[in-house]
Amino acid sequence: MTQLPARPGLGFKPEHFSQIKCDPDLGFFEIHAENYMGAGGAPHVMLAALRADFAISLHGVGLSIGGPGRLDAAHLTRLRALIDRYQPESFSEHLAWSSHGEAYLNDLLPLPYTDETLRIVCDHVDEVQEALGRRMLLENPSTYVLFETSTIPETEFLRAVAQRTGCGLLLDVNNVFVSATNHRTDARAYLADFPFDRVGEIHLGGHAVEELPSGPLLIDSHGAPVADPVWTLFDEVIARTGPLPSLIEWDNDVPDYPVLLGEARRAAHILRAHAPQAERTHVCA
Repeated sequence: MTQLPARPGLGFKPEHFSQIKCDPDLGFFEIHAENYMGAGGAPHVMLAALRADFAISLHGVGLSIGGPGRLDAAHLTRLRALIDRYQPESFSEHLAWSSHGEAYLNDLLPLPYTDETLRIVCDHVDEVQEALGRRMLLENPSTYVLFETSTIPETEFLRAVAQRTGCGLLLDVNNVFVSATNHRTDARAYLADFPFDRVGEIHLGGHAVEELPSGPLLIDSHGAPVADPVWTLFDEVIARTGPLPSLIEWDNDVPDYPVLLGEARRAAHILRAHAPQAERTHVCA
């Protein structure tokens, strides 16, 4: 499913580069693919050094896999070159769309879950996996609206994509909590129907809360600590699946590196609690 170690990971931030060192509670770093599509320079110097010591999860935000149009062939070519260069242990993208024609919207927008959308997404996932020569992971979204035209539950949609294309899934637990709160549904009921056998990686992130007359609206901000209810859901997921690679996402209002390590250590405590006794002692990558 993935070659990432079943330990916590952090998103790589260049300002933290000088502080990064081997740590038993840290197994990998996530890199946003679009930040490294240039040919060289300081970003690649740091990434090459990081790659020498840590496993890498490459995470894309620009493929627009859920869009109705064709995938950007030039973007796929750049992505393949980056993968060939660094050989990351995992590549993932979002169940979302972010472009229309030649316009890039700089957002991850939701999809109606219909048979037609399912066909489009499966075709695009097949195209990505063929172009990259590897299996990818597809991430569940955080959503703020629902479509009246949707006829397929999100968990069933993800299961169908994985079954038809052979891709894996990236389970973002914060996205589950955000969407369930926004739509006044049950996060645990969603997770009870999630195809855990396809999950190769987990994401954990913080969210912002906006109080509306109708109730709270949660925004997947990636700018705060992981909330306690999300930690609780994560603990319940790991109790079912066993340890999985688990990323702390913090991309906005990024704190000092020790704060991020503190979040990683909280994840490590949960992962160890549900690991077989023989796997509870870790060494650095």
